[in-house]
Amino acid sequence: LSESGVPQLVQPMIWDYTADLDVEGKVRLIEKYRRCGFSKVWFASAFKGATGANQSLTLIGHHLKNHLHWLEVARNSPADVLEGIALTGWQRYDHFSVLCELLPVAIPSLAVCLQALENGGYSEKVKENVEKVLGMSNLETETFMR
Repeated sequence: LSESGVPQLVQPMIWDYTADLDVEGKVRLIEKYRRCGFSKVWFASAFKGATGANQSLTLIGHHLKNHLHWLEVARNSPADVLEGIALTGWQRYDHFSVLCELLPVAIPSLAVCLQALENGGYSEKVKENVEKVLGMSNLETETFMR
């Protein structure tokens, strides 16, 4: 890869939507990319649409845990390596599948994930801020919203 010149032309994106993301494995992967000559990498997470092809509601806690792990990967990687994070919201698994979680039911998840990234973590203050902005009285992250 180093000799091909590819690292000067592209920046790799590391995709992982799991709630139990392997932080150490991702840090090692970033180190491998750096040794190959890539100066920057991107992360890709999801705020919806990554937990099942026929999912109709968004389990915020799953996506929040994923983002908290990505923050941990960023903290354990060289400071200058992260170019950005693509916060995805998949609408369907393939063109032959039904739509999964529509955007309106996923807005609370999007807000929580964005605020966690913006604040470098999730706290009661972050939760209260999301509730205030969305006009909600009780934001549930570990169960489906009612």
